[in-house]
Amino acid sequence: MTSLFEAAAECLAAADPDEKVALTHRHAAAFARGELHIPADAPPPDPIRMPGRPPRPRLVHPRELPKRGLGSDEGRAAFLHAIAHIELNAIDLGWDAVYRFRGLPEGFYRDWARVADDEARHFVLLRNRLSELGFDYGDFDAHNGLWEMCGKTAHDGLARMALVPRVLEARGLDVTPGMIERLRKQDDARTVAILETILREEVAHVAAGSRWYRWYCERAGVEPRTRFRELLQEYASGYLRGPFNIEARLLAGFDEDELESLRQVEAVQANPL
Repeated sequence: MTSLFEAAAECLAAADPDEKVALTHRHAAAFARGELHIPADAPPPDPIRMPGRPPRPRLVHPRELPKRGLGSDEGRAAFLHAIAHIELNAIDLGWDAVYRFRGLPEGFYRDWARVADDEARHFVLLRNRLSELGFDYGDFDAHNGLWEMCGKTAHDGLARMALVPRVLEARGLDVTPGMIERLRKQDDARTVAILETILREEVAHVAAGSRWYRWYCERAGVEPRTRFRELLQEYASGYLRGPFNIEARLLAGFDEDELESLRQVEAVQANPL
């Protein structure tokens, strides 16, 4: 295999998590070494579809997921499982960006292959911690919200960059610090160390979304702040909840006007009348 697009498609199709992780590391390393090329004459990508998934976890509506505290091993395992599921989805989100959007600068593909590689490492860290608690990935139900947004934005790289990294994945920047503090109170230093690594690296992932969102806006001749506000109102109903991690979001490429747009959309959602 010499095509980056074929490599991305193979990672997306892998149903077994171990295989998906192994292929991701292999192909990301091969691309970094210059062994995979970006074909200029590649056919259009296949229509968006579900990536390969194991039989478990069962995918349910978010409202069907029970709320558990962090005071027990099972509660912490359920929390870790939810984050591991996000990271497994994020592997596919990275590879789908590589596979789906053609004719872009090489840096775009390098960024998202690197992101997929990081997400695979995060998934393994979380799955190993789950194993230490006596559980495995698939033992709890999960939802499919991240991939559903991937489908909604398959037609438009600008919308994808605005909404998947900068809205859905950026949610982790907001909630992870509070989770770290709660786990510290439970003396769970192992999980805290994993989440601190993920939080630090996710800032760079969201920043990649910010960078390429602005690149798309410049190419299309649209004003990025106005367009971001429009996309939030069009797509992000129900996804935004504060408080927002202002420091992390500024590091990840947001500006004050965009943060104010987030607050405004959140306020409308909370008070629709």
